[in-house]
Amino acid sequence: MKILVINPGSTTTKVALFDEQSCLCEQKIDHDSKLLSQFKKINDQLDMRTEAVRSFLDDCGVKAGELDVIVSRGGILPPVHHGAYIIDQLLVDTLLYSPVQEHASNMGAGIAFEISKDGGGVPAYIYDSISVDELLPEARLSGVKGHDRRSFTHVLNTRAVAQKIAEEEGFDLLEENVIIAHLGGGFSMNIQSGGELIDVVAADEGPFSAERAGALPIYNACEIARIEGADGLYSYEIGRGGLKSYLDTTDAREVEKRIAEGDKEAELVYRALAYQIAKYIGSLAPVVSGEVRAIILTGGLANSKYITDDVRKRVEYIAPVYIYPGELEKEALVESGRRLLRGEEEAYKFSLD
Repeated sequence: MKILVINPGSTTTKVALFDEQSCLCEQKIDHDSKLLSQFKKINDQLDMRTEAVRSFLDDCGVKAGELDVIVSRGGILPPVHHGAYIIDQLLVDTLLYSPVQEHASNMGAGIAFEISKDGGGVPAYIYDSISVDELLPEARLSGVKGHDRRSFTHVLNTRAVAQKIAEEEGFDLLEENVIIAHLGGGFSMNIQSGGELIDVVAADEGPFSAERAGALPIYNACEIARIEGADGLYSYEIGRGGLKSYLDTTDAREVEKRIAEGDKEAELVYRALAYQIAKYIGSLAPVVSGEVRAIILTGGLANSKYITDDVRKRVEYIAPVYIYPGELEKEALVESGRRLLRGEEEAYKFSLD
């Protein structure tokens, strides 16, 4: 059993090769920012990134035809279920040429599709797309008719971490409700009930993060748009907001260093960050009438005891709080590949109907 997993990010492509039990080789392929700046659209990077994955396989001494399955992080599709989807031409074209939103993960299916063809048609799948949509009907309304809320959250990591915590603590995710906050470069949260993601707090709906403004009040957003235009407003959600805007850094370690040195502004901003995380976690509890089995903090910022202690203090009255720093995306992809090969899980076929 040889499983190739692919996880494209904004400036990296993470790849790994597994057998039945272990990782054979892996690499975080860094893409030079000057090179990336030459591409007008994300999908223009496809050939370059595919060649990088081919080089990875060469370095591992494995030919594409020797692979049993390829599993990639899922991009931003129209609403889909959680789980695996077969990578075919329609799915690839949708992600590359008519995506719901531009995102580096949209290239994953295209890279996997090309490697699959190199190997003569190796089975290839995406797993747990960002746009998994299992929202309750009442969760869809935004307040403006014809502009429903979109279900965007870190599905791949949050489902994997929720399963790990459930196994460790001895409860069944199909019978319990859990709230999970992914605190990475961008933040998102979701509440999982009966194994489905019934509501979310997307990156533009919740707390500010390292470089995202989060849920800007509508009047503030209108004022920024009048002064800086729509593109200027959008830039605060993709790089200029959050810690970057307040403290001119996206590095939480730098912020904590400033706090230790007595910087009161940094302390206020960091306290506000923890405060907002807790507030939006709390906003999900009423979805299940407060019947929450666990609250889980994951992602890179979950390494910060300063943040996790503050959040725990504010929300542990709702449910026990569990901390899982980092992410399990690679592990989630490879485990899905193993289940698919063993016939323990069926894959969906993507359709625009």
